[in-house]
Amino acid sequence: MKKIAVILSGCGVYDGSEIYESVLTLLSLERQGLAYQCMAPNIEQLHVINHLTGEVMPDRQRNVLVESARLARGEIKDLAEANPEEYAGLIIPGGFGAAKNLSDFAISGASCVVNPQVQDFTRAIHQAGKPVGLICIAPAMTPRIFGKDSLCTIGNDEETAAAIESMGGKHQTCPVDNIVIDHQRKIITTPAYMLANSISDAATGIEKLVKQIADMV
Repeated sequence: MKKIAVILSGCGVYDGSEIYESVLTLLSLERQGLAYQCMAPNIEQLHVINHLTGEVMPDRQRNVLVESARLARGEIKDLAEANPEEYAGLIIPGGFGAAKNLSDFAISGASCVVNPQVQDFTRAIHQAGKPVGLICIAPAMTPRIFGKDSLCTIGNDEETAAAIESMGGKHQTCPVDNIVIDHQRKIITTPAYMLANSISDAATGIEKLVKQIADMV
C-alpha cells in the first residue's frame, strides 16, 4: 500500500494544526486506500494560545512534535528522521501552526521563511515528481517551497493572496468546496477553514484534494 506523509504543526487551530482538517485528511486517505505517516518538526511552538479565550499564554511553551502526537495518537515521526523516498506524496493540513511553526508567515508575511526541515522534505517529494497537497493557510508557503509562478489557493482572502503574489506565486480564487491544481508541479490546494463555516464545508474540499493525490500516485 502506498504511503502519504502528513506534516503536522501542533494541535489546535490557533497555534498548531487545525484538528478537523487533520482528521478529515487522515480519514479521506484511508477511504482512498492510502496509508499515511504523520510527522512534525521537533521544535518549540511560536507561542501557546488559550483556545477558550483566544489569548496568548506567555508563561507556557509547547513542542510541535509532542503536540502533534496528540493528533496522531502517538504514531508520529520526527520530521528530521523521515525519509522522503519512502512516501508517494505529502499533505500539509492548515491551522495557524502552518504559518507560525512550519513557517513564519503569520509574523513576516511576504518576507516569510519556511522551516528548513519542512522545506527540504517537501522539495524532495516534489523533485521526485510526487504530489503535494496544502490545506487552508498552508498554501501561503507555496512560492517559497516551489518557486516562481507556482499556483495555489487560500480561498479569497485578498491580503493573503497579495502576499502570495508578491512572493512570486500565482493565486487563484477558489470556493470552499473545490480545489486548485498546479498540474505542472503536482500541487493541490483547497481553502478549507479559510472559508468553511462547518466541518462538512471543509470536508468537501479536503476529500477532493485527497482524491486528486490518490489519482496522481
